[in-house]
Amino acid sequence: MTSIDQYDYHLPSDLIAQQPLEKRTDARLLVVNRQTEEITHQHVRDLPDLLGAGDCLVLNNTKVVPARLMGRRVNTGGRWQGLFVETDANGNWLVLAKTRGKIQPGEKVVLENREAREDVELELLANLGGGQWAVKPLSEESPFAVLERVGRVPLPHYIRGGEMMPEDWKDYQTVFAESPGAVAAPTAGLHFTHELLNKMSAKGVDRQFVTLHVGMGTFRPIGVDNIEQHEMHFEFGEINQETVDHLAKVKADGGRVVSVGTTATRVLETAAAEGQLKPWSGKTNLFIRPPYEFKTVDVLLTNFHLPKSTLLILVRTFGGDQLIRQAYREAIREEYRFYSYGDAMLIL
Repeated sequence: MTSIDQYDYHLPSDLIAQQPLEKRTDARLLVVNRQTEEITHQHVRDLPDLLGAGDCLVLNNTKVVPARLMGRRVNTGGRWQGLFVETDANGNWLVLAKTRGKIQPGEKVVLENREAREDVELELLANLGGGQWAVKPLSEESPFAVLERVGRVPLPHYIRGGEMMPEDWKDYQTVFAESPGAVAAPTAGLHFTHELLNKMSAKGVDRQFVTLHVGMGTFRPIGVDNIEQHEMHFEFGEINQETVDHLAKVKADGGRVVSVGTTATRVLETAAAEGQLKPWSGKTNLFIRPPYEFKTVDVLLTNFHLPKSTLLILVRTFGGDQLIRQAYREAIREEYRFYSYGDAMLIL
């Protein structure tokens, strides 16, 4: 049995970044070398010198949708809050919802747009348990068209209590985002600018894209003592044949697959579940924990993660348990900025 308490640590609250740096590439970068067990301090802008010609970045091109919903119950006028999660084949939405008092299937909620004006109505179809509801938007528009008008940026609770500012529209999105569907940003990707990517290309570091639509399950702490008993959430992802072929050539030529974030890592490792990387599209609930053996990822760039989280377990599985424990102690001692808007770590 592996107790979740082994993945706990104390973080001073003033190290939780509340906004990104003005320049994304100025973020600090803790570089962890698994072979030498050396830990050094760099910056994200140094990545072109830390990776080699022939290496290939794998980036998650998911796009965060404005998934946070605010509205009022039509019957009572009471406040209602929700979080769009996904749509089903019938065009109904799955939302996480909360309101005061008891709400019943058949009730309607009128959503407020970002100017606090009443907009689209939602009909509540079924209580699915755990705060989840199936709802039907009373509109012929696409879900993302509605969300662009009525949704807010779904910041995690540890950033300003989840309250967005206008700058978050740009800050909480990667510069290469193009496939809408995430309700949380792939945060390691937030450090990149077009300028940095071009510098890396000039140094011979190529890039490829995969998709993983990050769900709210990524923030949920593990609620069982034994991590082997944790039920992992599902997230939709995909990797195409062209990317698979490109990464196979990178490996064959002696280059390294550099996964940008835990989300890209889960796609790559899901697609290589049978030992060899293959095209894949679907939902994954891959929980990477000891004694998992990585099949595709050679280098990992990642932010610093919450205690007792599946993401921290993944990173310690990849980097080596004691070495990453030491790296986190070093990051706290050197006052690195933590979590979504914080600094990063490169595990070689």
